[in-house]
Amino acid sequence: MDNSSGVGVLDKAALVLSALEAGPATLAGLVSSTGLARPTAHRLAVALEHHRLVARDMQGRFVLGPRLSELSAAAGEDRLLAAAGPVLARLRDITGESAQLFRRQGEYRVCVAAAERPTGLRDTVPVGSQLTMRAGSAAQILLAWEDPERMNRGLQNAAFTAAALSQVRRRGWAQSVGEREPGIASVSASVRSPSGKVIAAVSVSGPVERLTRQPGRMHAPAVVAAAERLSQSLRRNGE
Repeated sequence: MDNSSGVGVLDKAALVLSALEAGPATLAGLVSSTGLARPTAHRLAVALEHHRLVARDMQGRFVLGPRLSELSAAAGEDRLLAAAGPVLARLRDITGESAQLFRRQGEYRVCVAAAERPTGLRDTVPVGSQLTMRAGSAAQILLAWEDPERMNRGLQNAAFTAAALSQVRRRGWAQSVGEREPGIASVSASVRSPSGKVIAAVSVSGPVERLTRQPGRMHAPAVVAAAERLSQSLRRNGE
C-alpha cells in the first residue's frame, strides 16, 4: 500500500517520527529503519528537534520530543470536554446537586465544564472560573497524586493537610466542608488519562444543609462512578 500523502518532506518526517516510536535511535539507526539517505535523515531529525517534536537523550540519541506530549494532552482535553457534558448532567440528576469538572492551571483550578442544579439553593461555579488550589475537594484531588515536591508546595497555607491527601489516595475521593466558602460542601474524584495520570477532578457541590458535614457518605459513589466514566471515555478514544 502506498502511504504517500503527496507531500514528500512531510512523509519523510513522519517516517522519522514513526521510527522513534520504537525507542531512541542513533542517526545510523534512523537511516536503517527509514531507508532515508543519511543527509536527509539528519536534516529532518534536526529540523524536528528545532520544533521540539524530536529531542536527544543523555547518549545523544534521537527520541520523541516533549511537544508530542503537549499535543497529545491538548487532544485529550478536547475528548474530555466532549464527554463531560452528558456525564455531568447525569451526575447532577442523580445527586440533585451542581456538578463541575476542574483542571489545574498553574496555581489555580479552572472549571472547564459544569451542569447546574436548575432550581433552589445551589453552588454555582461558572465555566472559566479560577478557584484556589489551597481549598476544596477538587483541589485535594488535583494535588493528592502530584510529585512530592509539588505536593509540599501546594500544602503551604492550604486548608487541608498531607494526612488528608493520604486518605484521599487510599479511598479515591475527597470531601470538603466550608473550605473554599462557608456553608458549601463538596465531593470530588479523579479523572485519569490512558496512562493513569490524574488530569481532572469531577465534583458535586452544594449547601451543607443538604450535603451534611459528611458529604462523601451521600455522594462519593456517584461522583467516583462519573469520574470513572470519563476516564473510560479517554481510554476508549486513546486506543
